[in-house]
Amino acid sequence: MKLATLKDGSRDGQLAVVSRDLALAHFATGIASTLQRALDDWNFIAPQLEDLSATLNGGKARHAFAFDPRACMAPLPRAYQWADGSAYLNHVELVRRARNAQMPASFYDDPLMYQGGSDDFLGPCDDATFGSTDWGIDFESEIAVVTGDVAIGTSPDSALESVRLLLLVNDWSLRNLIPAELAKGFGFLQGKPATAFGPVAVTPDEVGPAWAGGRLHLSVESRWNGERAGLAEAGPEMHFHFGQLIAHVARTRRLRAGSIVGSGTVSNQDRRHGVSCIAERRAIEMIEGGAARTPFMQFGDTIRIEVLGRDGASVFGAIDQRVVPLAG
Repeated sequence: MKLATLKDGSRDGQLAVVSRDLALAHFATGIASTLQRALDDWNFIAPQLEDLSATLNGGKARHAFAFDPRACMAPLPRAYQWADGSAYLNHVELVRRARNAQMPASFYDDPLMYQGGSDDFLGPCDDATFGSTDWGIDFESEIAVVTGDVAIGTSPDSALESVRLLLLVNDWSLRNLIPAELAKGFGFLQGKPATAFGPVAVTPDEVGPAWAGGRLHLSVESRWNGERAGLAEAGPEMHFHFGQLIAHVARTRRLRAGSIVGSGTVSNQDRRHGVSCIAERRAIEMIEGGAARTPFMQFGDTIRIEVLGRDGASVFGAIDQRVVPLAG
């Protein structure tokens, strides 16, 4: 099934079930008011949402209405946890090669991950607001999962069983702020502003065999100012699958239902697939030509990120955002 959170003036919005073709929606009134409420009691509530989904897809829902992605908040407008990995080693290798840094051997066995801000996510069509283009504004096209409760010390296989939903992500980065933060030895903060998510969250069964081995085996398309920047395969080159990423977070802590774990920038060795962020294109330019030529995003720029299923239909709907200056 597909689930969305619609704007209603509150912090957490109103949960709705969305049809498979993203044409119609139906409020989950009487079942769960918010997605977090559904995740807190998933085994009881999910079957009721599935019944509503079946009714909606069967054309028999009495109070269905046209689905509008512009009315969506992030599926989880705020979450208890947002931990983002870097599971595509090609991305890490390129960025490090561009600054003449070697890949530590540990990177192949121990996932890179940072703890992001989760109190204020952006909806799929919300403007992305920044104080200056000097900050090095960059999009990052990713996949993420939403978990149920996860016990401390869980194994990757057990962790994979906790996956409740799949998400599409634009993990905004401010590239020119990050180096100074990392130099302090204490991680990201200002360099990682509010993250945006696609209109709908989908259960793994919704994508059928494309969900296999803890990976989503579909292509992620990124269009910057209308031009395709990348059409990257999300499955084959994801070095750490989602079970491994979740288990990495859970090594020293429990995860509560509604935690979000991201894949990191989707990246392929085959450069014909393009890129899922500007930093990777600039890294390639530096490696091949000695200097980065592509500028980061400017005010007025747009980014559209979408995943199409094997039937050609949009899986999550599209993230479609514009970069705008901070007012005042």
